[in-house]
Amino acid sequence: MPASANRRLVILAEGKFSYHNGKTAMGVIRFGRDTVLAVIDSTQAGGNVKTWLGEKPRFDIPIVASLDEALALEPRANALLIGIAPTGGRLPESWREVILAGIAAGLDIQSGLHTFLGDDPEFAAAAATAGVKIVDYRRPPERHETAVGRRHAPGKRVILTVGTDCAIGKMSVALELRRAAVDAGRSTAFVATGQTGMMIEGSGVAVDRVISDFVQGTVEEIVAEGERRGDWVLVEGQGSLDHPAYSCVTLGLIHGSTPHAMVLVHKPGLTAHDFDHLPERSFPLAPLGDFIRLHEQVASLVAPSRVVAVALNTSLIADEAEARRVIAAIGAETGLPCADPVRFGGDGLWRDIETAVDALPWVTPA
Repeated sequence: MPASANRRLVILAEGKFSYHNGKTAMGVIRFGRDTVLAVIDSTQAGGNVKTWLGEKPRFDIPIVASLDEALALEPRANALLIGIAPTGGRLPESWREVILAGIAAGLDIQSGLHTFLGDDPEFAAAAATAGVKIVDYRRPPERHETAVGRRHAPGKRVILTVGTDCAIGKMSVALELRRAAVDAGRSTAFVATGQTGMMIEGSGVAVDRVISDFVQGTVEEIVAEGERRGDWVLVEGQGSLDHPAYSCVTLGLIHGSTPHAMVLVHKPGLTAHDFDHLPERSFPLAPLGDFIRLHEQVASLVAPSRVVAVALNTSLIADEAEARRVIAAIGAETGLPCADPVRFGGDGLWRDIETAVDALPWVTPA
């Protein structure tokens, strides 16, 4: 499912285009290689993506009210991408009509939902008639293997992003660090472990759809593939280790990737786990120092690893000077290099990470 130079996307995010609910849309626009022609969200019609993501030319994308408006744009779209990642991964029933209209208009359908659109009889029949493809990025691989305790190849360095919560930027941090590493001349690979990363990278596995017995074995395999592509392997994190709903996928990634090092992603201003389908319950976030030690302890049950940096998502802090003050304060609190690589760039943080990883006693030289 590689990204293609001639793939022209319309992103469906009706009523959901935002950093949290529309994180798939935001990620594909920010980091993807395909052309995005429009975002469909009638609640923001007439707006523009650059209001959310900034003034770069690639973010100058109209937000329209309907599929018909999107199809009237030139060049014409050839794919409709589902731009949300809701709790449970279900398709909103009200979106069926739009998807069927997209299929009838000759658009391929790309989805990262747990609901497999290709298995829906109505969608499948319509796609067959129209001669278009339905791609379900969360469909798991046929390979069913448990972990074998694979060791990393000499000279390879594996880094996993972990987080204090879900949907706070673990993928974005990994991609920004990959960009900084490539700019520094390093041979680098990004390993996608979720549907949005797969849409961007064109490879990987959505590990939250893999049978639990095979998560670590699947992660071993995709990390090995990443090592064939680069010397520095940046693995996209998922969930958080103490999240009451999604901790299992985080543990599987830690023990399957056996990272030499981890980068902890945190969103200042967030004090409890996002658990929007149980708003009456609160699950406070752990103190950063305790959480860092917990990750190192859990990782060491299988292989030694160290948290070597903290990457912040300062999007809740509007004032740039205040954001920089918070970054400095958390750096002092944790004693680790700290930055917001999405907001302020990842070059400096990457240099600190590279130095720290190369000094780890369990990293094998080439």
